[in-house]
Amino acid sequence: MLTTRYVPGTPSWTDLSTPEVEAASAFYGTLFGWAFRSAGPGAGGYGMFTLGAQTVAAIGPTAEEGGESEWTVYFHTDDADATTKAVELAGGTVRFGPFDVFTAGRMAGYTDPTGARFAVWQPGERRGLDAVTDVNTLCWTELTTRDPDRAKEFYCSVFDWHIQDMPMGDGVYGLAGPAGTGMEATHSGIMGISDQMREMGLTGTEWNVYFEVVDCDAVVALAEAQGGRMVMPATTMQDIGRMAVLADPFGAKFCVMTSATRA
Repeated sequence: MLTTRYVPGTPSWTDLSTPEVEAASAFYGTLFGWAFRSAGPGAGGYGMFTLGAQTVAAIGPTAEEGGESEWTVYFHTDDADATTKAVELAGGTVRFGPFDVFTAGRMAGYTDPTGARFAVWQPGERRGLDAVTDVNTLCWTELTTRDPDRAKEFYCSVFDWHIQDMPMGDGVYGLAGPAGTGMEATHSGIMGISDQMREMGLTGTEWNVYFEVVDCDAVVALAEAQGGRMVMPATTMQDIGRMAVLADPFGAKFCVMTSATRA
C-alpha cells in the first residue's frame, strides 16, 4: 500500500497536465472536495490540490499547445541525476533532464522502453504528497503495458524493485515493492493489456493513478454529471474492491476505487 514514508522507487507525487487548469480544478474539486492553491506567480500556472491542509495532488497547464491532458506518476529518488543515468542504461528515454524546482526539489521525466511516461522527484523542501490512501487521495499506481516482462526488467533495474506475480484471469499481475520488503510494502502494479481492455479501447502503455473513494458508483455518476466520461464501468474485484476508469472533461484518464477493506 502507499504511504508517505517515501523511499527510493516509491510513488511520492502525482500531477495533472491540462489545457484548462481552472475548469479541471473545478471538476476535481466537485468530485473529491479538493481546493486549488497556486504555487505562486513564478510557477507558470502550476498549483496544488489540497484536502483540508494537506497537499494530495497537483495541476498545471500542458507544456505545449495541443499537448495531451494526462496524470503523471512521480517516483521518489535520492539522486535524480543518478536515476537519469540508470534509466538510459536500462533502455529508457529521457524526456527532460533533471532540473531544480525552486527550493522544493529536483525532477526529471522519462519514457520506459515499452512507451510509458513517468517522472522522478528528488525532495528539497517538498518531500512529496502529504496524504495518500485516505478517502479522496492517491491510493495506488498501475502500469498497463504491451510488454510487461520488459517493463518489469526495466523498473527493477532503475529502482531496485522486487516484483511478485499473482494470477489474474488468463494472465498475471505484478505487485511491485522495494527489494527486501514483503507484500505489505507493495505500492504499484504492472499488468499486460487484456482482451477486455482492448475491447474498450484501452490499448495505451501508460501509468495510471487510482484515488480512494467512499462509493465508487456514486463518484462515477458524479463525474459523468460534471462532463467526465466513464471509460470502464465499475467492476468488483474479489478481496480488492470496486473500481472504475474515468476520463475528465479534457481527456485525462484516472481510476477510482472503493477498497474492499473500506467497503
